[in-house]
Amino acid sequence: MDRVIVIDDESTIREAIEQWLQLSGFDVALYASAEACLAQLSPDFAGVIISDVRMPGQDGFSLLEQLQALDKDLPVILLTGHGDVTMAVEAMRQGAYDFLEKPFSPEALLGSLKRAQEKRRLVLENRRLHDHSDQKAQLASRLIGYSRSMETLRRQVLELANTPVNILLRGETGSGKELVARCLHDFSTRTTKPFVALNCAAIPDTLFEAELFGHESGAFTGAAGKRIGKLEHSNGGSLFLDEIESMPLTQQAKLLRVLQEQQLERLGSNQSIPVDLRIIAATKPDLLQEARAGRFREDLAYRLNVAELYLPPLRERREDIPLLFEHFLQQAAKRLGREPSSPSGSQLARLLAHDWLGNVRELANAAERHVLGLDNGGMQSPPDRSLYEQMEAFEAQCLRNALARHKGDIKAVLEELKLPRRTLNEKMQRHGLTREAFLEADS
Repeated sequence: MDRVIVIDDESTIREAIEQWLQLSGFDVALYASAEACLAQLSPDFAGVIISDVRMPGQDGFSLLEQLQALDKDLPVILLTGHGDVTMAVEAMRQGAYDFLEKPFSPEALLGSLKRAQEKRRLVLENRRLHDHSDQKAQLASRLIGYSRSMETLRRQVLELANTPVNILLRGETGSGKELVARCLHDFSTRTTKPFVALNCAAIPDTLFEAELFGHESGAFTGAAGKRIGKLEHSNGGSLFLDEIESMPLTQQAKLLRVLQEQQLERLGSNQSIPVDLRIIAATKPDLLQEARAGRFREDLAYRLNVAELYLPPLRERREDIPLLFEHFLQQAAKRLGREPSSPSGSQLARLLAHDWLGNVRELANAAERHVLGLDNGGMQSPPDRSLYEQMEAFEAQCLRNALARHKGDIKAVLEELKLPRRTLNEKMQRHGLTREAFLEADS
């Protein structure tokens, strides 16, 4: 429903306008003064403001100035008496959307209001698209890759970041699960609250409950003071539970209860503490299969797996390897105070042929060794990858690099690669490449 704020010190005028607008389907809020409105107005107000010019205290002209400071695109319609027309015209020069001279007809008011509301809708939609485009660019600089699987992952992260649901990340060791979890947090409204990470496999069973729930002083031998647990510390933010499959079954039951009730008790305390929790869990195996094998609680698996994101292993997106390797080269060179040097053709071929069982983490280590001048010859082509498969992977990456450099400009790609148009089309089709994907990546 379209929203309108009406400000006028005369109650009869406020109520008459309210009646007209409600009959036309508007959601109307009334204020007797500019000060009362400003105290309640949010910066992202998605409607139009109608205000009288002459009012006790702050007048419409002063109100307009403050609203312009809040949002220069917020439409303001001024209501003027006969002697205030000159003032209203000056207000329009300074940003008012329109003015109506009293007495005015309901039709005149509705006509102006509907035009102003449409303008507001377009402004907010353009802002939303611009913000989304900025977010896409920022996310692409963190979750790096041209492959379809990475494009899908980035889209899913942006779609899920602001949803109030628990998320399960599936992926092999080193595939970047904590990075994705941090992106889910950083691109959400929870980013002002803590991101707390806990590796469930790294905590002894005897310390697990205290680590999750915290404790009061003297709760057990060695508890010298009060300690806030990871669940409480992540209140309002995000709690990342890595290797969730390693959590002891007894603690799984207690975590489930916290998620159901949204409250917890520290060890040694009977006081319930309300918490706003968003769990991002990560696992290598399928949690439901773990549950069927009796190693994980099925009810907790369903509670955690409201949405699931799959992180592909590096061997399933080999076309991203050169871009990722260059990224890690730059990082390592800066950290080590060295000049980065790009890999040779033979080194790049080895990078593309290697199976990367350690995934992105292993690739980052390889980049660091390269910066240090150490031999990467240990990366051998796996026996099940033929020469043809290695050449195909290399060709696909060359095409992706050219399309990315030229932002999808096919003519420029043809000139760089010295290919006939038909040959390029056939190769792009074979490798599943489209010009549009690189136009979007640049937007």
